[in-house]
Amino acid sequence: MADSITEQRLTGRITPDLDLTHAEWQPGSQGVGDVQIAFVEGYIAMRNGRSPEIPALVFTPAEWRAFVVGAREGEFDLT
Repeated sequence: MADSITEQRLTGRITPDLDLTHAEWQPGSQGVGDVQIAFVEGYIAMRNGRSPEIPALVFTPAEWRAFVVGAREGEFDLT
């Protein structure tokens, strides 16, 4: 299981320490895929459901919205 406290460095800053021990992880997209998300203390945590021991990425609501909008608009074309 994942550590109870998660600290991530994103874009040169440190997000608050969040206790993810009791987070309610949900599938990222209609139950398909390995991405899981949880809403904790006003932040959005995202992890790989197949490897939950790897630390989660933590987003502010503004960062999460930018990510979701970018994904919907094809900004992250991996081909």
